[in-house]
Amino acid sequence: MKTITLFRPVGKPELDLITQSEYKAFPPRLSWQPIFYPVLDYDYACTIASNWNTNDDANGNVGYVTTFEIPETYFLKFEVQNVGAANCNELWVPAEELEVFNAHILNGIKVVKAFYGEKFSGEKLYA
Repeated sequence: MKTITLFRPVGKPELDLITQSEYKAFPPRLSWQPIFYPVLDYDYACTIASNWNTNDDANGNVGYVTTFEIPETYFLKFEVQNVGAANCNELWVPAEELEVFNAHILNGIKVVKAFYGEKFSGEKLYA
């Protein structure tokens, strides 16, 4: 089976919920979040995590880059959206489809990078 690797930049609250799922699922979207948008490019995920999440108190002033795989056949059900530069491609998954999306995650969700902002306080669990 051919798979697609995706990335998702998250802050501390979202990572805590991923941890509670034993790294098997992303948490449901909040009422004001109509889509779940993993990204297709590692560098783009790092930019979001380092530039946005680390400067956001609601994210704990930390940004984590997670990665996971889904089957290519499932990936192809969604349209890739470009939101800026050539590498700024996102997969827009309607919030109501996230549970089914999570069921297609293969081999779990892994944290591959962490960025800590100046106002971060706490233990640095990931390099």
